[in-house]
Amino acid sequence: MIKKWQQKFAMFMVLLISFIGFTSVYGESSDPTLKKVEDKGVLTVGLSADYAPYEFHATVDGKDKIVGTDIDIAQKIADDMGVKLKIEEYGFDALIGALKTGKIDMVISGMSPTPERLKEVDFSDPYMTVDQKVIIRKEDKEKYQTIDDLKGKKVGAQKQSIQEELANKEVEANTVSLQRLPDIILQLQNKKVEAAIMEGPVADAYVLQNDALVIPKDVTFKDAAKETAVAIPKDSTEFAETINQSIKEIKDKNLMKDYKENAAKLMFEDESFFKKYSSFYVKGTLYTIFLAFIGVFFGSILGAILALMKLSKNKLLKGIAYIYIEYVRGTPLLVQIFLVFFGSNVLGLELSALVASCLALALNSGAYVAEVVRAGIKAVNVGQTEAARSLGMNQAQAMRHIVLPQAIKNILPALGNEFVTVIKESSVVSVIGVSELMFQGGVVQGASFKPFLPIVIVSLIYFVLTFTLSRVLGVAERRMGSND
Repeated sequence: MIKKWQQKFAMFMVLLISFIGFTSVYGESSDPTLKKVEDKGVLTVGLSADYAPYEFHATVDGKDKIVGTDIDIAQKIADDMGVKLKIEEYGFDALIGALKTGKIDMVISGMSPTPERLKEVDFSDPYMTVDQKVIIRKEDKEKYQTIDDLKGKKVGAQKQSIQEELANKEVEANTVSLQRLPDIILQLQNKKVEAAIMEGPVADAYVLQNDALVIPKDVTFKDAAKETAVAIPKDSTEFAETINQSIKEIKDKNLMKDYKENAAKLMFEDESFFKKYSSFYVKGTLYTIFLAFIGVFFGSILGAILALMKLSKNKLLKGIAYIYIEYVRGTPLLVQIFLVFFGSNVLGLELSALVASCLALALNSGAYVAEVVRAGIKAVNVGQTEAARSLGMNQAQAMRHIVLPQAIKNILPALGNEFVTVIKESSVVSVIGVSELMFQGGVVQGASFKPFLPIVIVSLIYFVLTFTLSRVLGVAERRMGSND
């Protein structure tokens, strides 16, 4: 009897182990990245959409869309996985950080595997191999005919890229590394650099759109061919296999040819500049105003609390306020934005780029508003407080009913100036992909291949915003003064 029971139990264990093995192979994935994508039903892809024909903005059926060869590849991967595709935009040098902190599931942005990048992330099989080319001004065609002619000269390249490496090692140039490709072209046009290195398809597109630029045929690299692949989190083996299957099919069916043709059609649509890109500027302006309003509004609340803490007699509260204000005022806003955006993941918070930007601006503005509020309160004659106390008011009542109403007249003009300042400083949040005015200017630069005009328009919009607001504040200040 016992023997039969033991045999049944052994058979049950064999079946159980077999079932577990079956589900691990054919059921739920053990790869955390793949499991995350499957559970959400969404593949989140990070890129820098100022790199036509790989990824760029275009107006499709009256709507702003990110298009390009990399987008078609990402869509193919998502379709093969049976999930939706979600695109997140960042500055190019923020992409690896976004991938490592889980903000995105993969990077597809014309990125090549390098020894430095392979230390931080893994890569899929390459989906494309391209040559690197040099662009120079047409007027310098006779001056720069070989790589040796550029030795020691200023050469532009995208930061943390293969092109930067080529400029340093093969050209031995005085490399000017910038985050965005349109800025490199702008420096080339304005004679700040003598040449620019970029991938062949991108270089061809810029030369096609600008008669003042040319690709010298004899300026070539020994290590010109570079593979482009998808960056994924470390040890995502099953996720990599899934992506590689899609890439293999793209190669086997020669789908890249169709992807390139689709991108070319969208790149060179025959529309006027303002008709094609005016919506980008409207969107960016609205985002900029929204960010400034949220930043100053919540910054004012935080600033008032910090000011009262700093003015209190409690040493702990005073110390906390002092340290916070000095730290925020002593560090760049860009650093604070990265700390909030990427640091939130360490705390288990999934903050979007917009929410992180609003929070960072509010925290930054709060430190400056705190000093404005403190100075406004200090400007009220101390006799007002003493008179209130003599009437039987306590400290809190005197502050609320007597001091603060008088201090507001001193605070409001400075608070208006803070709003003007935040409008301009909000441009920094473009590095994490928030679609404010400066970001949209960069988008237009990349899509139109016009590096100068889009930024001129951005500067004019900023001027109109700040000038108008300054005049309104001036009128309000004069009216308040006339009521004294």
